[in-house]
Order: sequence, then structure tokens, then C-alpha cells
Amino acid sequence: MTRGRSLLVLGALGAALAVTGCGSRGVQVSSSDATHKGAELFASHCSGCHTLDVAGTIGGATKVRDRERVDGPNFNVRPETKDQVLYAIRNGGFSGAIMPENIVVGQDAQAVAAFLAKYAGRLKPKSVVVNTGNGS
Repeated sequence: MTRGRSLLVLGALGAALAVTGCGSRGVQVSSSDATHKGAELFASHCSGCHTLDVAGTIGGATKVRDRERVDGPNFNVRPETKDQVLYAIRNGGFSGAIMPENIVVGQDAQAVAAFLAKYAGRLKPKSVVVNTGNGS
């Protein structure tokens, strides 16, 4: 093999490795965590539209100016209860416009709901109190 061809092959291998590593953080929930199955299901069924670091998903915009119509909520900053998640799963989100109804069902839906109830909203900004200076 010539030197030029060797460099070409090495370059192609390097590019392939770089592409495979892009955006694939993977689920960061311990396999011993009771919500691990829900994390795996969320990563495989919901990652295209929803962002949640602990699930390794980057599906929605994190900046308002970057949002698209199909972006779902960023669950890093949006907390959810189990009942809210189950409602959204059954009804195609809260507006019914984009998310497919029953994207997961039965025990899988329960697992995703338990996972989101535990991990969603962990990066929610703290509330800020604004002093208006008028003494009230």
C-alpha cells in the first residue's frame, strides 16, 4: 500500500470514529436503579424530540431562538409528575399536535413515567426574587 493510500485509510477510520462518538452519551442511570428500564425506553423512543442529559438525549432546542415546531420539552429544566407523563404518553403530549399517542404502553409507559418523574427538572433554574425598590 502506498503512503498516500495509507493516509487516506487512516483518515477515513479517524472520521468514522469521530462520527460514531458524536452525540452518543448514552444512558447515565445505573443499571441497579429501579428506573433504568424507563431511561433506556426514553432514550430509544423519545430522544428525537426531548432533551434529558441523564438519558443521553438531545432532541429539543436549549435556546428559544433555535426551537423548531417539533421540539419537545427540555426535561433537564422541566419537572414532571408520573401522572403528567402518563397523560402526555396516552394523549400525544399536552397539545396532541406532534407527539404520537401511546408511543409506549402498559408497563413500558409506567417505566418511562417513573423515570421522568425522578429525573426531569433537575437543572431547573432557581427562582429569582426581583426587588422593585418601592418598599413592597
